[in-house]
Amino acid sequence: MADNPPVEFDFPELRRWENGGAAPYIHVHDSGASGPTVMVAALTHGNEVSGAIVVDALLAAGLKPRQGTLIFSFNNIEAYHSFDAKNPFKSRMIDEDFNRTWGRLDQPATTLETRRAQVVKPFVERADFLLDLHSMHDDCVPLMLCGPLDRGVTLAQKLGAPVDLVRDRGHAAGMRMRDYGGFGDPKSSKTALLIETGQHWRASSVTVARDVTARFLVATGVVEEADLPVGWKQPTPSRQRVVQVSHAIATKRGNFVSARRFEGQEVIAKAGTVLGHDDGEPVTTPYDDCVLVMPSINRPLRAGVTVVRLGRLA
Repeated sequence: MADNPPVEFDFPELRRWENGGAAPYIHVHDSGASGPTVMVAALTHGNEVSGAIVVDALLAAGLKPRQGTLIFSFNNIEAYHSFDAKNPFKSRMIDEDFNRTWGRLDQPATTLETRRAQVVKPFVERADFLLDLHSMHDDCVPLMLCGPLDRGVTLAQKLGAPVDLVRDRGHAAGMRMRDYGGFGDPKSSKTALLIETGQHWRASSVTVARDVTARFLVATGVVEEADLPVGWKQPTPSRQRVVQVSHAIATKRGNFVSARRFEGQEVIAKAGTVLGHDDGEPVTTPYDDCVLVMPSINRPLRAGVTVVRLGRLA
């Protein structure tokens, strides 16, 4: 991955959505008929633009729910507006990662991200279904992060795309929005999905974001397929596969050297296969048929950053 990879699409002008909603950059459409509350969130990270393109288009089209309530949110909008093509990855955040703040929102908000999360929080709490639209630093295949609960996998399978569904137990660096409140409660029926659409700047990431959002909105029942833009839904894959994350491998001091280039979701046949070296020590697969989930081992890293997650096919 180049330091400044080409951006294959135009960024939307989002300032037109600041006002006129329920809160800055948050729009709520109530059908007046009983039904679920469904939320589609973009820009949880400011440089993950494929989701913003989707939400911008649906707002511009005036999409309204047939039943229930539909919420659209641009989360870390300040980070988005800070984008600099000379340093495109910096606009992921301003002060801290918005998507690691959700376990401490009962504490004083001292950063731009925690203040914004406090604004977004009531809408997340209101939602019965949440789709959080993300993309990835590296060129990896699209992934649906379903969380630890069966109902997340069930909803992702109802959507039928993408191919790869990942179950995990959250993020060690802090609670994600998709795990907050009822979404992470085994006793609740609230269900959240997080889609990683592909590399940030690829036009294909926008195609995936459109497809998955269309499927999500139809599957949750707030709209019908005919209500959505023509051409958004793509052919349904012949199969999906579920991967259960078992390990998260972090680099001690940022000195991880990959054994070769990995694209993500490779199945490594043999236990003990060397993936790379961290401070000269080998990092190996712990079991046969080990899946590499979202590897970040093809670029320089900071100390403590997760270089790859390892998982088993369910």
